[in-house]
Amino acid sequence: MNYNKMIDHTLLKPDATPDKIIKLCSEAKEYGFASVCVNGGYVRLAAQELKNSGVDVCTVVGFPLGAMASEAKLQETEIALKDGATEVDMVINIGRLIAHDDQYVEDEIRSLKKACGSKVLKVIIETCLLTDEQKVRACQLAVAAGADFVKTSTGFSTGGANVHDIALMRKTVGPNMGVKASGGIHSHEQMVALVEAGATRIGASSGPQII
Repeated sequence: MNYNKMIDHTLLKPDATPDKIIKLCSEAKEYGFASVCVNGGYVRLAAQELKNSGVDVCTVVGFPLGAMASEAKLQETEIALKDGATEVDMVINIGRLIAHDDQYVEDEIRSLKKACGSKVLKVIIETCLLTDEQKVRACQLAVAAGADFVKTSTGFSTGGANVHDIALMRKTVGPNMGVKASGGIHSHEQMVALVEAGATRIGASSGPQII
């Protein structure tokens, strides 16, 4: 299995410098990763560095809390796409989900998917803050809204990806939707276990070490 093609090589830390982003892109090209995942302010730089490389440019929207206005997330998405992003990882409004405001969550995902068009939209549900019932509901809303992936975590909350959550998410969304594991993945053994549980993409800052 080409595990390298499943990795989103990620650098989302607030102290990431342009030089570190350029290094990230260079490593992604060297290892043939699926994408680099960077904050919106670095999308244009990453797109320049990865031009014609076959490596996608992924960015995050509403990150890491998910609690900003839907209109702000939409504008952030539109700017990222204009700057060269080909994949968008959005954070849902977690509090709205917990409060059973499902229509709000679904409408927000749908509006961002409409903006993305044929580009990939991944929906971060922040599993560490949710019960299993809430995780299932979040995944069902992502499916209903037409998203391309569901994703476990931002990596900036109280926990990351685990086999239980990936298996639950895969069972909920069925065999065809993407499932991305992210947060706290540092070893090849972890990656293999998550893929065997149903993950089709891995978000990690340790891509070269994992491979």
